[in-house]
Amino acid sequence: MKFYIVDVFAEKQYEGNQLAVCIPDEDIKQEEMQKIAKEINFSETTFIMSGLQKDGGYNVKIFTPDSEIPFAGHPTLGTAYIIQRFIDSNESNEIKLNLEVGQIPVMFNGQEGWMLQNQPIFNSTIDVETISEILQIDIEDINVELPVQVVSTGLPSIIVNMKTLDAVNQCKINHQLYDDLLSEIENANLLVFTKETVNPSNDLHARVFMFTSGHLEDPATGSANGNLAGYLLEHNFFDSNDISYSVEQGYSINRKSLLKAVATKNNSKYSIQIGGSAFVVAEGKWL
Repeated sequence: MKFYIVDVFAEKQYEGNQLAVCIPDEDIKQEEMQKIAKEINFSETTFIMSGLQKDGGYNVKIFTPDSEIPFAGHPTLGTAYIIQRFIDSNESNEIKLNLEVGQIPVMFNGQEGWMLQNQPIFNSTIDVETISEILQIDIEDINVELPVQVVSTGLPSIIVNMKTLDAVNQCKINHQLYDDLLSEIENANLLVFTKETVNPSNDLHARVFMFTSGHLEDPATGSANGNLAGYLLEHNFFDSNDISYSVEQGYSINRKSLLKAVATKNNSKYSIQIGGSAFVVAEGKWL
């Protein structure tokens, strides 16, 4: 099968979040896809399982090195970009992916793609003492005026608002305590964010720690930033129900990323779009 390597939510090649997009030319088993994702060992690898379907979408599967997952942001954007450029031949400005969470549309404007995420679900809150121990920081570094909360638009995230950029940079996961928490709630990435940024032109700075083995840090996380957008609206973070902002991520692991968000809240109805650019850096044949 053919495969591509794409840098997603990047401002240029060799930044953003790496993604492998595979296009099988014959039937492929679940077990083999999982082994390939482990071999590549990016945070996610996707498989385009079909051409255009009657519902207007392409069937796509997403794998981490450990398991298949129902949704993830940068794999959705990056896979849609590959379809739009190499399968659809740039004929459509909208590509729809049929994922486990349902059909997700991705709209393109040149190099930049925007995906419409599902309605956010606001789940349990977590006490700051537990989170401070997991992140190995002082409770005083957490903005306790906002809840530590699990939010999901398809893949859950624990959202934590930090007071300063320095506090965000000091976060270091206690693996055992994080695993203990996940066993009590559900698999969820952990997103910490602050209004202080490295680049003054950006609005928020974020770090995301993965729930998969090792709890590695993710350079750019579209799903978690979609969850964050819902959280910001729910808790009136920007004092508005109509928000547009940019998030820098990946700085602490030398994979600078830029994610953009446009979101609205009308009564209990949310519209959340996460956008960014993608760059193809390689293509090849899987033997």
